[in-house]
Amino acid sequence: MELSQEELRKKFTDLSQNPFQQTKFSRNTKIRKIIKEFANFSQEKLRLENKAVKIAGRIINRIRRFGELTFADLADQSGVVQLKVVRNKDFARVSSGDIIGITGKICKTDLQEEKNKQELSIEIEEFIVLAKCQQTLPDTAHYKLKDTEERFRKRYLDLLVNTENRDILITRHKIIQSIRQFLDQKEFIEIETPILVSEASGAQAKPFITRHNKLHRDFHLRIATEIPLKKLLVGGFEKVYEIGRIFRNEGIDARHNPEFTTIEVYQAYENSEHMMNLTEKLLHYLAKEILKKEEFEFNSHNISLKENFRKMSMIAAIKEHINLDFSQVNNLEQALELAKKHNLRLEKFQKSIGQVILAFFEEYVEKKLVQPTFIYDYPIEVSPLAKNKAENKDIADRFELYIGGLEFANGYSELNDPIEQKKRFEEQTKQKELGNEEIASFDKEFLEALEYGMPPAGGLGIGIDRLIMLFTEQNSIKEVIAFPQLKSKTEEK
Repeated sequence: MELSQEELRKKFTDLSQNPFQQTKFSRNTKIRKIIKEFANFSQEKLRLENKAVKIAGRIINRIRRFGELTFADLADQSGVVQLKVVRNKDFARVSSGDIIGITGKICKTDLQEEKNKQELSIEIEEFIVLAKCQQTLPDTAHYKLKDTEERFRKRYLDLLVNTENRDILITRHKIIQSIRQFLDQKEFIEIETPILVSEASGAQAKPFITRHNKLHRDFHLRIATEIPLKKLLVGGFEKVYEIGRIFRNEGIDARHNPEFTTIEVYQAYENSEHMMNLTEKLLHYLAKEILKKEEFEFNSHNISLKENFRKMSMIAAIKEHINLDFSQVNNLEQALELAKKHNLRLEKFQKSIGQVILAFFEEYVEKKLVQPTFIYDYPIEVSPLAKNKAENKDIADRFELYIGGLEFANGYSELNDPIEQKKRFEEQTKQKELGNEEIASFDKEFLEALEYGMPPAGGLGIGIDRLIMLFTEQNSIKEVIAFPQLKSKTEEK
């Protein structure tokens, strides 16, 4: 229940100091450290130690009062510890949700429920209120924020009450930190590239458009970091990457958020096979560094990273899962007839054998790829920035990694021929005219950069958010993003 202004004013004036004027509280330890160091000490040993600590945090759960004794639970980011308050009238003005700083002695208090058992506690000697909670805080012992949309709308409360969700974001930090360590050890350099770009290129996605008033021109929010990173290869860098935010004006569901985080990696003088191996080594490294295990559950499947990842061509994967052999399909009419026979809906722009092959793969095969599997040999029509195989101009030297029925990584041998790249952009423009809104812009600046010469290179892109989903065993992308985008409340109704 929301307090009136008069009630709030009384709560503040009852305190010896205005909590909102406090600027600092010097702590000498964290709650987790106290628990780790003193949890196994006996009541008598703690009395002899007479250890004083200064800690700060939020009062959670219900404050319990028994005559002259008061008990409360204090939480900081690292953990929760019980507070013991003896004959302190001022503490009666503290409420659940208040943030306080305390000085006290580590002790153990007898448990009412179980004889001969004690709980690690801090007996307060002095305290100060650092921020006053003006709303009723949910009781973490009896209540969890269950409504999914409401949890994300009030994410601060979700993270406060559901501490396991806070742990997901801590794991996210560790994974991104470990990715950087992995690449830095291999002498890659991280370089930041623009978010506001003149052309939305480097991927197939519908962009957001924004206006710059001073320059009197429209910009796009980037849909990929690929193009500027490849310009860096032209500029003389040989091993570059960027972890950054990407923006795509598309749908929202359990796997997609309009803004998300990716890493793109480029290495001169290497190819798609090298990037495939780099991808596998990175995932094994993260599993050992962060998970400390190589088997876990994801998307209702038991996933194992113990063995080498499976590798299959796209045509072989289709043949294995739906018993169609596209190596025997020689013309578009045959491909379209197969699509009709299997009730596969095609868009107007999907009028090539390669596009039909990809449509079959995405509809009938992708979700069946449970254990880590590299799919390679993509149709060239759907790979406008990749080189074709030397032995087959219709096949791109490209791969994608699938785990638990989801795509996690995309890589290829980068196309560095400006004449061929211009031809690919022109073919893509024709698809856009047929209604494909996700076709990238015709990027003249990138073509000019290629004319100065880009070395042969391997490129790799990984969706960081999906990687976090995998390693924290979450089925929704919203759980691994601190503040995901949501529908408006009026739209929900």
